[in-house]
Amino acid sequence: MKLLDTDHPFFKPLWIRIVVVAIAAGWALFEFRSGSAIWGGIFLVFAAVSAYGFFLNFNPDRKDPGSEG
Repeated sequence: MKLLDTDHPFFKPLWIRIVVVAIAAGWALFEFRSGSAIWGGIFLVFAAVSAYGFFLNFNPDRKDPGSEG
C-alpha cells in the first residue's frame, strides 16, 4: 500500500493534482511561519513527493497492475 497512490483515477484531472500540491505546500509555509520547523519540513517533503508523483512521473493512461483488461 502506497502512502499516496498517484495512479488512482481520482487524481486524473489536472486541477485536483494542482490543489493537492498547493495545499501541502501552503500548509508547510503555515507551519514554518508558526515556528514549527519539523511539521513544516514534513509537509514540504510531502509537497515535493506529491509534485514529483503528480507532474514528473504521472501517466494518466497507466493501468493498475492488479486490474484485468
